[in-house]
Amino acid sequence: MTHYDVAIVGAGIAGASLAAAVAPHASVVLLEAEDLPGYHATGRSAAFWSETYGGPGIQPLTTASGPALRAGGFLQDLGSLHIGRAEDAAAIDAFIAAFAGSGVALERVDPHAYVPGLRAEWSLGIFEASSTYIDVAALHAHYLAQAKRAGATLLVSAPLQGATRRDAGWEVQTGAGSVSATILVNAAGAWADEVARLAGAAPIGITAYRRTVVQLATDPAAPDTLPHIADISGNFYFKPEAGGRLWLSPHDETEAAPGDAQPEELDVAIAIDRFEHVVDWTITRVERRWAGLRSFAPDRLPVYGFAPESPGFFWFAGQGGFGIQTAPAAAAVAAALLLGTAPDPSVAAIDPARYAPDRFVTVA
Repeated sequence: MTHYDVAIVGAGIAGASLAAAVAPHASVVLLEAEDLPGYHATGRSAAFWSETYGGPGIQPLTTASGPALRAGGFLQDLGSLHIGRAEDAAAIDAFIAAFAGSGVALERVDPHAYVPGLRAEWSLGIFEASSTYIDVAALHAHYLAQAKRAGATLLVSAPLQGATRRDAGWEVQTGAGSVSATILVNAAGAWADEVARLAGAAPIGITAYRRTVVQLATDPAAPDTLPHIADISGNFYFKPEAGGRLWLSPHDETEAAPGDAQPEELDVAIAIDRFEHVVDWTITRVERRWAGLRSFAPDRLPVYGFAPESPGFFWFAGQGGFGIQTAPAAAAVAAALLLGTAPDPSVAAIDPARYAPDRFVTVA
């Protein structure tokens, strides 16, 4: 049985980024249940980076990730426009107040200057200039390649079947055979609580929710200058894609069992109906539709750190829909906790205690 310092369950963006951060300092094996990494959530992302997405508790991680993502060439200018109607004025004010002092630049604007054909009632707008596209596939591949160069091993078709604490480490059974490790990392996304149960650790209430996205062709075609558009009340968002296409989501959150999420026709219909109440464009074709799972802890903040009741069991989960945009900072925070080292300067101002698992699980 091959022994590693660290076994990471899950090779999506969470597991891959942490492996890349840890592998230069320890031997690492990535255990992926599917034939290819990133199948369920990472590969179905709506692919944008927004400092306000996820709220003030996530913003420091997103902002700290920006320099690394830009330096790597993973971001492309987009901008994000948060829109509302007259009855949404209080929500607009609360949104601005929530990020006061954060350093995120938010500007009140006339949304009609940004969106041709926007219906008259959508009279309120906030522009977030720093929002960008993010090349999710390239970022995920970058982390996997970086981890491999540092000596990490990737095992695919290796679903976790059990993990038993032995002496000062773990014996880990997978569909691709068994390994042993000193530290077992739970980066399993929607399956995080199930992984905890298999390892005899206390679940913390990670819940998966389905999110639907459709690709549309419209008349007029979505202009290249269109920013990402989000309803301040959280009922939809859409953004331009290559070839004048549009990606649209009803911003749905339907609790779902971990698995291969598929779009529901009702959610697609709701998305289209909401879109048609925003602009006077005609939808000429629904070209694609898909759904992914976003997994959250009960308080909607991620979970990084050792389980207080289970020695050597490390949580790196609950990253919702913001796991990709926060990947550099999240991996840096978690790697310092896992290795017991000083944090990278890029995340030195972030207090990891706010993301610790002992906020859910305590030991008497």
